[in-house]
Amino acid sequence: MPAELQFFRSDSKGPAIPVPSAAPSLATARACARRGWPVHPLAPGRKTPAGNCSNCRGSAHTPVNCPCLRIGRWCHSFHAATLNQDRIQQWWGQHPEFGTGVSCGPAGLVVIDIDAHGTEPPARDRILPGIPISDQVDLAGLANGFHTLAVLAALRGQQSPADDATTLRVRTPSGGLHVWYRATGNRQWKSSVGSSTGRALAWQVDVRAHGSYIIAPGTTTHHGTYTPVGEAHEPAALPLWLAQELDRTGHLPAPAIPAPRPVPPRARQAVLAADSGHSQAERTLDAVLAPVEACGQVSEGAGFSDTLNRAAYTLGGLVAAGRLSRQEAEQALKDTAAAARPGQELRIEQIIRSGLGAGLRRPLHARGRNA
Repeated sequence: MPAELQFFRSDSKGPAIPVPSAAPSLATARACARRGWPVHPLAPGRKTPAGNCSNCRGSAHTPVNCPCLRIGRWCHSFHAATLNQDRIQQWWGQHPEFGTGVSCGPAGLVVIDIDAHGTEPPARDRILPGIPISDQVDLAGLANGFHTLAVLAALRGQQSPADDATTLRVRTPSGGLHVWYRATGNRQWKSSVGSSTGRALAWQVDVRAHGSYIIAPGTTTHHGTYTPVGEAHEPAALPLWLAQELDRTGHLPAPAIPAPRPVPPRARQAVLAADSGHSQAERTLDAVLAPVEACGQVSEGAGFSDTLNRAAYTLGGLVAAGRLSRQEAEQALKDTAAAARPGQELRIEQIIRSGLGAGLRRPLHARGRNA
């Protein structure tokens, strides 16, 4: 049995499995990836991502347009997160001092990040956003996220997530707590910061979901180790009452309007361009893949699966019509999709395979598709 951290054991009641002192970070990253949680490096001793390369630090560009992700660099934080064990071996094998971050959205995780900072509470309307707290209520002693989350849970007649022994909980070096849950129903929950004047669940309670990352249990920084507590070592399903609260406080994107299934005008223009010769192949790919690339500019709500499926369907038709090689189409789709949604290689391959297969059955010529 490979040496891994205790919280990764399937039998949480057995004896702890030691972690080799030479490479605990590599063991942690590998174990997370085996759980289907895309990982990325954290700077040595810190809870922030490892720094970008000098080119990325010196120029403003979106991750989707960055060549570093395509060649296996860790630039751009959770956008570079991966499940690829070879890449993980390369990153942490060469830099065992790295910590491990988990990209929450692609991992299907919603982590409630409870802070315990000694600061003054905000205005009453920001303690529990959307829930009025009258002036008659005595707030003396309310000092941190443990308190605000307990109040919210009590108002709903529920147990505070901080006390939820059925799910993975991780104590932070600062005295806070990370409560890990699994998202259900294919919902893409949004992230938030508890001190935000916009979307927030409760004061000093952050939500780590799509568009953010969480520090893996067992990771050690200069301030201490992120340590699992209790007997549960797997994330439980997100409780219904908590999902309802997240929905109420704006943590779900607006429903996406399904895109039309016919070949879009841009793709039809690309077909016409392809007819003028093989030299137009690059412009053809750029036109068809532009909507997929654009999905990388937002973390959710972009209809990524459907957009990638339509692009694969269109390119499949071009391949069937002899306008493009299958290898070129597949590689272009994989590269563009991986840059837009890093860490989702398996999902991306399934979508491409399905879309290409459908397109290959209906060649796409300049005059339209064959019946």
